[in-house]
Amino acid sequence: MSNAVTTVPAHQVSDMERMAKAFAASKLFGVQNADQALALMLVAQAEGRHPASAAQDYNIIQGRPAKKADAMLRDFLSAGGKVEWHTLNDEKADATFSHPAGGSARIDWTLKRAQAAGISNPMWKKYPRQMLRSRAVSEGVRTVCPGATSGMYVPEEVQDIVHVEPAPVRVEAVTVEPAIEDDFTPGPERKSSAQAKRDGDHERILNEINTLTKEGLADWLANFDDYTADQPISWLDPYRDKLELRRQELFAPHLEAEADMDAAFAGAVGRAA
Repeated sequence: MSNAVTTVPAHQVSDMERMAKAFAASKLFGVQNADQALALMLVAQAEGRHPASAAQDYNIIQGRPAKKADAMLRDFLSAGGKVEWHTLNDEKADATFSHPAGGSARIDWTLKRAQAAGISNPMWKKYPRQMLRSRAVSEGVRTVCPGATSGMYVPEEVQDIVHVEPAPVRVEAVTVEPAIEDDFTPGPERKSSAQAKRDGDHERILNEINTLTKEGLADWLANFDDYTADQPISWLDPYRDKLELRRQELFAPHLEAEADMDAAFAGAVGRAA
């Protein structure tokens, strides 16, 4: 029996660029363009896997890279790590993570802790056990074997990033000459956060996004600037994140289901559709 180590052959950048274009065209996994797809493929290849595995291991959430909890746990176990689950249900995820080089740590995540952290992602109501598990895996692996995280957070953490509104900046009064063009029509003036809160805009828009159909989602994405023209600038990213979550609910309703690569992507990597 041969003891030779099987390695994944390095792919030429030109080959990966072609795969990245097909990857981006598939619109899977949150990838919006070929540059994002190529970056994830290079990460996968650097870790010794086929570039196409980027589709299985990573997500792009509003432009931020994320590594799936299953991929993080797989790399942790492959690196000699061990995990012992004490509790795993809809209320609590509790496990001990250990690694020869990083020691041992018992990590637990509960719904109460998530609520105290201000996490309001609707996926926590639909899939609490899976969300708790992902958080426990990310924290446990990061604690005892950070190399297995690839320097990323899991998608659930990226989705729950809290957007802190920047403090107002004092600006000295400046005299501005009126515009010469008489036919200039200014756009709607953006509301202050206080005014938007009084008007109930934030809750109204989030509730609207939560009920979007696929057609409604496409309309919102195409007209995002118009629909949020009067909203505070600092509220736009949370709206974009909510749209991304709605997209995932509509096109990938089961959190743990892995979507198959479409025909274009499968053809690019030499795999039958």
